[in-house]
Amino acid sequence: MVHIPDYRLARERMVKNQLIPRGIKDPRVLDAMGKVPRDRFVEEALVNEAYNDHPLPIGHNQTISQPYIVALMTEALKLTGKEMTLEIGTGSGYQTAILAELSKRVCTIERVRPLMVKARTVLAELGYNNILFKAFDGTLGWKEYEPYDAIIITAGAPKIPQPLLDQLADGGRLIIPVGNRFSQELIKATRKKGNIIQKNLGGCRFVDLVGVHGWKD
Repeated sequence: MVHIPDYRLARERMVKNQLIPRGIKDPRVLDAMGKVPRDRFVEEALVNEAYNDHPLPIGHNQTISQPYIVALMTEALKLTGKEMTLEIGTGSGYQTAILAELSKRVCTIERVRPLMVKARTVLAELGYNNILFKAFDGTLGWKEYEPYDAIIITAGAPKIPQPLLDQLADGGRLIIPVGNRFSQELIKATRKKGNIIQKNLGGCRFVDLVGVHGWKD
């Protein structure tokens, strides 16, 4: 009989020991983080590190973000379950799964097609049916389904891409790391009656957002 590890306790410890002590309070976010199996989104050789609080490589010079950053960015979006959410940078699909738990629908864009295909397969195996996928330049957004109530960009940019701001609904929230290629500040932008209000949520470090309105490859 093949032994299949059960990581439920590891997820519980992650929430209790990493997320709550660092200030994550939204019960819906904590529930989602405790439910989604991060071990399904990492390389097999790294599965025992899946619930440690640090990023891990997923190939193609990309990473899966540390759990705390995923929770922090998700909490800042203030999702209620009714949102049309746009994710730029599908990556492993882990953040996508968290968003799918908390949104009505998720549109996710990944420029590296093999990563998108792998993430789509894992997410389908886990039963998610409220996610749309696209292999594309994420800095251009996805106009077909605009406006978005929430937009999350999981890569660092020199500035907020204008097409993403243009696709943000009134009252919508956008989260993006902005800075140079070595360090960024996590910025929350909210559209209120046509104006964009920005708030700095603190320092972070992400891979590059590559595209027409991002860094050049």
